[in-house]
Amino acid sequence: MKKEELMRRAIALSVNSVKNGGGPFGAVIAKDGEIIAEGSNCVTVDNDPTAHAEVSAIRKACRQLHTFDLSGCEIYTSCEPCPMCLGAIYWAHLDKIYYANDRKDAGRIGFDDDFIYKEFELAPQERQKPAETLLRTEALEAFRQWQEKEDRTEY
Repeated sequence: MKKEELMRRAIALSVNSVKNGGGPFGAVIAKDGEIIAEGSNCVTVDNDPTAHAEVSAIRKACRQLHTFDLSGCEIYTSCEPCPMCLGAIYWAHLDKIYYANDRKDAGRIGFDDDFIYKEFELAPQERQKPAETLLRTEALEAFRQWQEKEDRTEY
């Protein structure tokens, strides 16, 4: 399939998502022009704040390909990914992101992710959701064990 066809599929998923009670977002993951997985926003349908279209598509693609590494695949999403989805795309090692609407378009209809991008620039204790370090020394034990584990799977 051509890039435009894959994007049209992501857009169609976003329209269908609205009709089915979800948010207006859809995503397609493709490899060599073939669809591997699709996802739509199911946050309100599944009562899951992480059920964004991109994350849903990544989860399905990983199951389909039996891997956590989606190198060689591309994602087509009806809107510029939010910070959570962008992070998931990087962790999944997708090769390229194509998007239709941008985050300003999303902000105009109430999906304003810009505040999260701004939060990343602040020190943890200055963010709207303050953070503090707790029991770091104890937690380092798992890191030590990971570092010493010879048969670990890097990701």
